[in-house]
Amino acid sequence: MNKAEILKEIIAQRRSIFPKDYTDAEIPQELIDEIVSSATFAPNHKRTKPWRFKIFRGEEKARLASEMQAIYKATQPEQLFLEKKYNDIGFKINKADAVISIVVNFSGMVPEWEEIAATSMAVQNMYLTCTAHEIGCYWSSPKIVDHLKESLTIEENQKCLGLFYMGRLD
Repeated sequence: MNKAEILKEIIAQRRSIFPKDYTDAEIPQELIDEIVSSATFAPNHKRTKPWRFKIFRGEEKARLASEMQAIYKATQPEQLFLEKKYNDIGFKINKADAVISIVVNFSGMVPEWEEIAATSMAVQNMYLTCTAHEIGCYWSSPKIVDHLKESLTIEENQKCLGLFYMGRLD
């Protein structure tokens, strides 16, 4: 199979695969590093490299789950609070082997949409690399991420675009 055929196959197989389908098997750190490294090959106007990623694993990931559950509880009016949604927030994060925050850094050198697009292409590279390695993944952008500025050390010129969940498959 030539490179074009391999690439076409990987693109065609790329899917969002959710944490409920992940196993408890660990993804080696070298593979996570490769997945994040593949993001840096995304095109970006004026080489601003606007993406910022923070990897959450282990205890740090568990703290993220608790914080997001607390944010959900604090920001939902009592009549709209759903116990199932609250539990799902924790389940998804804890079931994933790694969660990566996706933050765009606006440089002011190019239109903001271009830096959002470049960051999106970087995430697509991570999706394709996960697919090539048979790692389940998906990008989620819950409104709760707007409240994670301190945890993610988001600066004034930055915005969190969501979380990238990854886990091993059977």
